[in-house]
Amino acid sequence: MSSPREPVPSSEPADRDGEPRRGWLPSLVWMIPLIAALIGLALVVKSVTSRGPSITIVFENAEGLEPGKTEVKYKDVEIGSVKSITLSKDQSHVEIAVQLTKEAENFAVKDTRFWVVRPRVGASGVSGIGTLLSGAYIGVDAGRSKDTQTHFVGLETPPPITADQKGHRFTLHGDSLGSIDVGSPIFYRRVPVGQVYGVSLDKDGTGVTVQVFVSAPYDQYVGTNSRWWHASGVNVRLDSDGFVVDTQSVAAILVGGLAFQSPPGQSIGALAPANSEFRLATDETDAMRAPDGVRVHAVMRFNQSLRGLAVGAPVDFRGIVLGQVTNIGVAYDPQSHSFTLPVTLDLYPDRLRKRVRDASVPEPRTVESRDLVQRLVERGLRGQLRTGNLLTGQLYIALDIFPKAAPVKFDAGQDPVELPTIPNTLDALQVQIADITRKLNQVPFDQIGTNVNSALKNADKLFAQLDSQVMPQARDTLAAAKQTFSSAETTLQQSSPLQSDVHQALQELTRTLQSLNGLADYLQQHPESLVRGKPADNKP
Repeated sequence: MSSPREPVPSSEPADRDGEPRRGWLPSLVWMIPLIAALIGLALVVKSVTSRGPSITIVFENAEGLEPGKTEVKYKDVEIGSVKSITLSKDQSHVEIAVQLTKEAENFAVKDTRFWVVRPRVGASGVSGIGTLLSGAYIGVDAGRSKDTQTHFVGLETPPPITADQKGHRFTLHGDSLGSIDVGSPIFYRRVPVGQVYGVSLDKDGTGVTVQVFVSAPYDQYVGTNSRWWHASGVNVRLDSDGFVVDTQSVAAILVGGLAFQSPPGQSIGALAPANSEFRLATDETDAMRAPDGVRVHAVMRFNQSLRGLAVGAPVDFRGIVLGQVTNIGVAYDPQSHSFTLPVTLDLYPDRLRKRVRDASVPEPRTVESRDLVQRLVERGLRGQLRTGNLLTGQLYIALDIFPKAAPVKFDAGQDPVELPTIPNTLDALQVQIADITRKLNQVPFDQIGTNVNSALKNADKLFAQLDSQVMPQARDTLAAAKQTFSSAETTLQQSSPLQSDVHQALQELTRTLQSLNGLADYLQQHPESLVRGKPADNKP
């Protein structure tokens, strides 16, 4: 038989009565989840305290955006992330819920701008190439406003100018936008110094407004004397120097651009303050032209064709450009039942006045200037259409003095003043040719042709009659004449009897004449012999 087993000693501590103590080991086990809960609570508190404001951004589409992945970056630093993307109720746009960080709470202000950064090719170059690998993200332009905002309308294209860029903004007013667009470059002495960040049409529709930004430090070259003009494409000009080609850069040729500079020989003047307004000229020549002074509206009426004359065509006085054509119309005179072509002009008399050395030329829009124009018209001041380019047929209006011009009625007090016109040499030649043609049309060529045809028929009959009747008789007559001439030739030969007899007769006639000459001499000396006879006969 086996001996009874001995009790195994317990590892639990015994109490005072000798029994083991229980319960303290389970309390240590429950400390682990408690610590984990505390850590999670701390993380939640930290997450809540580090979380910034929640905002909503509206875009037209959510291309390239994913909840939980797309980041919001400012200067390539993450300041938030996209939490959700929902479609609007009217399905016209998408709403992007963005959670900003605590450090980015200053971005939730009124003038902050958001846009989606994607690969783009624009007038200012290629941007967003890095997103080809990392994916699209939302870019931010920090606002400066103190008013908070949580709902934003995102930009569909990146803004060309951000708030942190240093420089000055200016406003330009022009007649046409030309080929420029947002992002088009700005040049100063052919150096790119800024870009266009906004374009709009004027409220009255008569022009355009262009917002430009000149980066620092180049903004110090924009002064009150600066002139702005379109530097788009290639400007080809044909003048006395030959072909002149002017352009700024390849970018300006492709996408257009603007340029500014002070006139030659002038300083830039005082620095132009931010948001200053300037006139935008069509080209550099127009921009550098001296101030035009007072503008005078005028009208010229032409009766000939205006083909080749366009709005903007120059008006000059012996080579000095005084203005340009602003409108070409058609007017009907019910009394004479004829049409005239009124051409409206903008003239700048100061352009001519500044070139006159004599200071006696009066100021425009004065009584003296009206009297001067009245006297010039009386002396033959007229407007005339002339050809400015033989290749293209473009016309311009020339003001000149024509002393032999017919007198006209003229009122210098009209507004606009109506200046008389005169046809040019080519038109006068055309009128003369037309007059000659009109006279030629009055000649009865058909009747003349009929008469000539009848005359030709009669002549044909006459020639036939001559051939049948007259010609045989003429041949007989010619034969008889030939015989007569032959007989005369035989008679007139030196050896012929007639020739010998004539010779003897002439000799006798010569002797007779000699005797008569002697008798005449004797009678002249002795006229009494006709009564008395010879003296020898009177002797006893």
